[in-house]
Order: sequence, then C-alpha cells, then structure tokens
Amino acid sequence: MERKLKVLISGGGTGGHIFPALSIAGEIKRKLPDTEILFVGAEGRMEMERVPAAGFKIVGLPVCGFVRKNLLKNFSVLAHLMKSLAMASRIVKEFKPDVAVGVGGYASGPTLWSAAKRGVPTLIQEQNSYAGVTNKLLGSRVDAVCVAYEGMERFFPEEKITVTGNPVRRELLNVDVSRDEAVEFFGLDKNKRTILVVGGSLGARTINDSVIAVLGNLPDGVQLIWQSGKFYDDEVKEAIAGAGGGGVFQSAFIQRMDMAYKAADLVISRAGAGSISELALLGKPSVLVPSPNVAEDHQTKNALALSSRGAALLVKDADARKNLMDTAFSLVKDAETLAEIGEKVSKMAFRDSASTIADMVIELARRGDKKS
Repeated sequence: MERKLKVLISGGGTGGHIFPALSIAGEIKRKLPDTEILFVGAEGRMEMERVPAAGFKIVGLPVCGFVRKNLLKNFSVLAHLMKSLAMASRIVKEFKPDVAVGVGGYASGPTLWSAAKRGVPTLIQEQNSYAGVTNKLLGSRVDAVCVAYEGMERFFPEEKITVTGNPVRRELLNVDVSRDEAVEFFGLDKNKRTILVVGGSLGARTINDSVIAVLGNLPDGVQLIWQSGKFYDDEVKEAIAGAGGGGVFQSAFIQRMDMAYKAADLVISRAGAGSISELALLGKPSVLVPSPNVAEDHQTKNALALSSRGAALLVKDADARKNLMDTAFSLVKDAETLAEIGEKVSKMAFRDSASTIADMVIELARRGDKKS
C-alpha cells in the first residue's frame, strides 16, 4: 500500500489491555513508520495517561461498565453508552481508518461496533482463556480474532480465530544491563536474592497484605522490589516506614519494568494473561496468586496452565496471607528449583505475538483497500 496507513486501536481499563495495545501499535510503526495511529479509550481510565506517555494520540469516550449491585445506576450507564456510540461513529467517520483493532475494555465496544458498521475491516485481540464481555459481543461482527489460548471457539466463530499468544511490551526485551546492575538501579544489594512483587497495574489487596505482614522481618539475604498499585500507595508507604524500610524498593507503579524483571530472581504476581505472557517470554520463575474477582475464575485457569507443568507455583488467594511469603522465601533461596521453573515456563512462550498480529492488521487494511 503506497498511501499512509491509518489504524484505529481501542480498549483499555487495565494494563492487561493497554500494554498489548501499545505493543501492537509499536510493531505496526516499526514495520510501517508512516502509519497514523489513533487510540480510543474510556475517560478516567488509565489508558488516558499511559497511551500519551507512549507517544500516541488518544480520544476518550464517556463509556463505563454496568453496576450489578445497583441497577438504578445503570440508567446513566446506558446514557453514557449511547453518547459513546455517537462519538465513536463520529471518530470513525472523521479519522477514516483503514482498519480498527480492539483489545477489550469499555471503549472497544462502541468503537469496533461503529467501525464494522461503516465497513472498516476489524480485528479483536483477546488476552484471556475466558473471553471478556466486550469481545464476546463483538466476535460475530469482526473480521479476525487473535487469541492466546486453544479452545476459544466456544466464544468466537472458529473460522475467524488465529492463535497468536499475547503481545508483550517490547521494552521488556531490550535490557542490555546485567542482573546486578538492574538490582543496583533500584538502590538494592546485588548480593541478596530479589523478589519482585506485582499485583497488576492497580494493585492487589491480598498480595499487599501478605507483604506488609513480613515487613521488618525479611529473611537474611532477601530483598523486595514492590509495585503496590496506586490505590494502596499511602498505606504501603506508611507500613514500610513503620518497619524501618530496609531491603525494600516500593512504588505505586514501576515505570522500568524491564529493569525490575531483570533484577528479579523470583516474581510474585497475579495470574492475568499479560503477566503470564511476560513471565513466559522472560523465563521468570514465579509464585502466582490468581485473583478471585474475575469472570469465570479465568486467572486460576491461567495459573493452572503453568503450575500443572511445573512452570510456576500457585497459591490460592484465600491462602495467601498465611502461606504466600513463606513459600516465596523458601523458593527464592533454592537456585536449582528456580532454574527448573524458569526453563519450563520459557518453553511456553509465544515469541512473535506482536509481529504476527501487526502483520494481520496490515493485511486486513490492504484487503479492505482493494475492495474500496
């Protein structure tokens, strides 16, 4: 295609949606640098900060999720949805994309619906083993569906599915520093074993409580890099100060996750699809604590896919406050077991997901161009 490609990418809400979207966008720009990319997100959600920080333009819709506990509030939700559909239709009409991509999250629905209605080629990327509501609703209307797990034909038309794996942030792979240099980047001791604790981009109460309980009583030779999430930042900082603060680097959100992963001998994490993909691609041993607050308990299914193969340890959320940190402390000092887990999880990685999806997006745009 000689003319400049125009790509519309929509979705977000959590890092699990945003980071794959940014990875796909980055790969498209790497392949076709002149491509014009516009993101559509939900007002007030984290994509409205993360996408501009990555160098891309974004437009926000007032769309929000349904409130299951208070049905009366859903009248305003419906009003916001109708307004978002009108705005999305106008965005598609004015931007005139060659292709539209949805990654899940509130904004994907109105945007992909409007694009498909106008005959724009469309693709959705589903990260989890249990498809999200937005993507399930869009499945029959889009041209292609990229998934990370087998068996997704229970959610989408089989002929539209391609198993690509989940895109991983390219910057995670571009660390030329050593493990010791990465540890020192966080002001920690290169001679100690380092546990990276992440509860997702927004944090995790159970994981944070488990760590708070052992502050001031870390085993000799063990230290922490801790992403606590913005909702828990003040509480966690107060707990660290009360415990003396030694052997811990903490931040609400770690910007240099490439360095954090490089420094980590072991990772404690939720079992979201994005985290699982990163751990596999980087070959990092982990203790996974699946969130119980997700559709169809899909994080437990994600975690079992690893733990059943010896590629991670699994601690149930209900057991975490009692067992999580003792499990992690024992494992992080066992170099042989760490190496075995790291080798097994590495074999489960998809290594070219973003590139594969970017190629599909470009091909869809070219196919649509030929029809016009």
